[in-house]
Amino acid sequence: MITVGTVREWHSDDGWGVLDSDATPGGCWAHFSNVLMSGYRVLSPGQPVSFEFETGWQDGYDYRALAVWTGNDRPPAPAPQQPSAAYSSILRLEFDAPTDGDTPNRADQPQ
Repeated sequence: MITVGTVREWHSDDGWGVLDSDATPGGCWAHFSNVLMSGYRVLSPGQPVSFEFETGWQDGYDYRALAVWTGNDRPPAPAPQQPSAAYSSILRLEFDAPTDGDTPNRADQPQ
């Protein structure tokens, strides 16, 4: 179902908020990944929005947003972003070979 409402609250640090409309009494939970906009996905309290929702229990709310957008026309979903080299990492573990005096403490060997 699609309706028009306003943003009651938005927690940018946590990436979620609550939307209010006549069709979603008690509020509709929304996650930033369902906000249809490019760039940093954030909403502001009091901001008018359109949203598609479903009935479903989410963090104390009876409704869950499937898509949220500003304006009347639903924009297409943003294209998936390509992985960025700025956010890649590599973990490499190297272990020293045991020396003659070192014996590993293994649970399957009697001591």
